[in-house]
Amino acid sequence: MRPTAPLILVIDDDAVARRTMRAHLHRGGFACEEAADGERGLERAIERAPALILLDMVLPPTSGLDVLERLRARPETRDIPVIIVTASEQDDELERAFVAGAADFVRKPTREGELLARIRGSLTLHASLRELARKERDARVLVELTHALSSSLDVREILALVVRRIAEELRVDRCSIVVAREAGDVGYVVVASDDVGVRDLPIDLERYPEIQRVLETRRPLTIDDATSHPMFWEVRAHVSSTRFPMLTLVPIGSEDRAVGVLFLRASEARGSLDEREVAFCQVVANATAVALRNARVVQKLREEQLAVSEAHLEASHRVRLLEQYADLFQSSADGMAVLDRDGKVLFANPKVSEVTGYDEREMRNGELAHAFIASDRERVLALREGFARGEYPSGIDLTMLHRDGTRRIVSIATSPVQQSTDAVLVTLRDVTHERATADELARTKEFLSSLIESSPDAIIAARLDGTILLFNSAAERILGYARDEVIGAASVEMLYPPGAAREVMRRIRTAPEGRLASQRAEVLSKLGERIPVLLSAAMVAEGSAQVATVGMFSDIRERIQLEERLAQFQQRVALSEKQVIATELAGAAAHELNQPLTAIQGYAELLQRKADADSAIGRSAGVILREAERMAEIVRKIGKIARYETKQYVGGTSILDLDRATETDSIPPEEAK
Repeated sequence: MRPTAPLILVIDDDAVARRTMRAHLHRGGFACEEAADGERGLERAIERAPALILLDMVLPPTSGLDVLERLRARPETRDIPVIIVTASEQDDELERAFVAGAADFVRKPTREGELLARIRGSLTLHASLRELARKERDARVLVELTHALSSSLDVREILALVVRRIAEELRVDRCSIVVAREAGDVGYVVVASDDVGVRDLPIDLERYPEIQRVLETRRPLTIDDATSHPMFWEVRAHVSSTRFPMLTLVPIGSEDRAVGVLFLRASEARGSLDEREVAFCQVVANATAVALRNARVVQKLREEQLAVSEAHLEASHRVRLLEQYADLFQSSADGMAVLDRDGKVLFANPKVSEVTGYDEREMRNGELAHAFIASDRERVLALREGFARGEYPSGIDLTMLHRDGTRRIVSIATSPVQQSTDAVLVTLRDVTHERATADELARTKEFLSSLIESSPDAIIAARLDGTILLFNSAAERILGYARDEVIGAASVEMLYPPGAAREVMRRIRTAPEGRLASQRAEVLSKLGERIPVLLSAAMVAEGSAQVATVGMFSDIRERIQLEERLAQFQQRVALSEKQVIATELAGAAAHELNQPLTAIQGYAELLQRKADADSAIGRSAGVILREAERMAEIVRKIGKIARYETKQYVGGTSILDLDRATETDSIPPEEAK
């Protein structure tokens, strides 16, 4: 399918100007829509949403400036680039237009090359700015969603937030999460963006071949029209009347298989998701997979029941041997328990009950090992076997299922009990919060590192003394340094021209909230090349103390080259206009000289006919006639150079026809033929 030509809206009350610009646009590969006044132009802009607007500055009874301000005031037309078309030479008028939001301007009468170049330049710049804004918005939403998925314990609530945010950001009609059973025959719609009442809704996967395909291949799938796609031939009765024929499915992976899909539906008007949007969904799906896996582990722990073992017959005897330690055990801040070599609990202080949720009687009637989750029981068994060999390890983290169903991480230390050859002292400390904090920090650090490395912009962080702390892959690519060369071993000043780093620091300190946003600057590559960049920077604080700076910059060399090429083209256009003006002046001069010369020739011929050829008057008339003819020849050559037509004058003499030449030049080429 051929791509649709960009639509350009021309708003101009001059029909000839509109016709000329329409011809230029068609030859340049653009579609054209016209409006003869400002009101109609505003209506067309809202109805057709053109890629760009060519706006005349003079639009009676209003003005182009008023139309421009109204375009910028409406959300439907606020972001459409506008090029001002004007015959005025007044710079203050153009200045007001740029202040009101114009993207560029072109002089009347329009030149095809200049007009098309300015249109393409404005469209390219507008597309770049729009893409940059989309990337920034995607990154912000991804940070929000992945942080929520990795930090919240209420997985269902967070999944509902995820599908709602995806539907809003991608403008789809429905987004849902479908989880499949391992057998692959039944799926469950966990949440849906357009129906808060959906909760674990079972579906027969035989009626959803698209879900089966994604679960099998673990690859994203996009279908433009489900009603006509061959995949749905056997289930066409279920999709023929769907309101949302456009489908996009992204796998939600868990280790070596897909446990579900992120399912997006939209009407034909929305169109298919592009690669950026599918990649956005894949990142969210990966984070969702982690959240689902954690939810399943918690569910499994809640469903797991503690096994009960036989009561230890000699528990009372063991307790009597250890009564001398009772006061110490009772007052200890850590959980302390005495076990025999087989792992049976002989004595436990109140702190053990607080950590495990079981009272002393319940622990004496069973094995303490049964309070640990199944995956850690082998480690507990290995500990017990090590007691027989005289091994008493410390600082071991094990996961225990509390009586209330919550999971606790317990740090265990062991030691032999004095005056007893077959008793072991075990201390237990609840470190759940500490380990969760450490894990959260590790996950956050890993995510931020991945986000920084995947950024197309260079990201550099440094201490206040200038020592570089962070140097991502984009910085390596742009500046040519390897991160091992600069991190911890170089100052950020080496990356800027002399004095520039201190100037940037000064501007950061004086900027509102200590932030700079999208400012032009220069950096130095490893080879000494000055690289123009778009710089954003800010201070990093710990509490109220400033500890570092971070900067993000985009390489804008290609953008500057484009601007330079546009400026060169504008210079060439200006020179061409000067040459045209010189030609027109020459033609006008020839035209003005032609009639006096013709009169001189006529009078000279009359003198020749009335005077004797040998007389002084006759000879003088001959000289005048010859010089006038020579001057007329020069005028004809000037007229030929200026490309002006001639017409017959008195006595068969040809003179320049300036009117006819002007009419020919003003008619478009296709009409002149």
